[in-house]
Amino acid sequence: MKYVGIHTQQASNNLKSMLLLLLFPCIMLGMVYLFLVILNYLGSTDPAYEVEYGMVSRVDWNYVNYEMMQILPWVVGIVGIWFLIAYFSNTAMIRRATGARPLERRENPRVYNIVENLTMSCGMPMPKINVIDDPQLNAFASGIDDDSYTVTVTTGICNRLNDEELAGVIGHELTHIRNRDTRLLVVSIIFVGIMSTIMSLAVRIMWNTIIYGGGRRRTNSGSKGNGGVAVIVVMLVAFVLAAIGYVFTLLTRFAISRKREYMADAGGAELTGNPLALASALRKISSDPGLGDTDREDIAQLFIIRPSAFRSSFTSMLSNLFSTHPSTESRIAYLEQF
Repeated sequence: MKYVGIHTQQASNNLKSMLLLLLFPCIMLGMVYLFLVILNYLGSTDPAYEVEYGMVSRVDWNYVNYEMMQILPWVVGIVGIWFLIAYFSNTAMIRRATGARPLERRENPRVYNIVENLTMSCGMPMPKINVIDDPQLNAFASGIDDDSYTVTVTTGICNRLNDEELAGVIGHELTHIRNRDTRLLVVSIIFVGIMSTIMSLAVRIMWNTIIYGGGRRRTNSGSKGNGGVAVIVVMLVAFVLAAIGYVFTLLTRFAISRKREYMADAGGAELTGNPLALASALRKISSDPGLGDTDREDIAQLFIIRPSAFRSSFTSMLSNLFSTHPSTESRIAYLEQF
């Protein structure tokens, strides 16, 4: 991979990442609009169509646009409140998901000294430091502002890396904070979580409709039976649209993460002046990555290397497409070009 300079990469990746991030609300509103269009086409939004046009289905775009304008404030309001709650509670959410706890200076002055020296060298505020009691190796950065920015390391990575390697890892995580990657990734985690919840609700409602509502309707008259089938069709449409929206949000989130890992590696190498030490640390971490017990795939995208529990089992092409991180081999090759 050709190295073109960290500042060039930062400007390019920030622009592309912001464009990708803008896709999240567009995808969500697009799925709502497409759902209304399909409902209207099936005759579900206006029963008078069936009386007036018989079996002929058509889309009344004026009616769809009217319904969209009626629903839009509710969608924006609910998603906005949901987003704000998740945005400001992300620190507690990540700590619960990973089992992290604050690291006291007296417990590990070595880590504190490394973080302080690196932050002083680049003129950034000292972040909080958390530790996870895990003998395996991993680390990540999180937070949305100076009050919540945190570098988290496992006990394993502290014990099994030498000072130069550990400094490279911490420099990588500090670069995520300096570039505001953590804030961007938290936003993407929230939007993907919203889409995931919507899809789960659609599946649950569809299942309940089929098991309870559909069964009762089949025992009634033909018209009621048709109504039951219509409800099931509507729920299937909702599920398919939610699934499509979720896949698109996953793809955009993964693209954001992959681009920024290379830039964080470059930043860590620049901070420490020792890219080969970070390359060596990545080799060690990849051989025994920790935090595999974390049951949140969205949180796992923050880790410097994804645990084996989250690695894809698809073919290499699909694995690369749906991976939150570039391959460790490509990252090491990138660092070795410095």
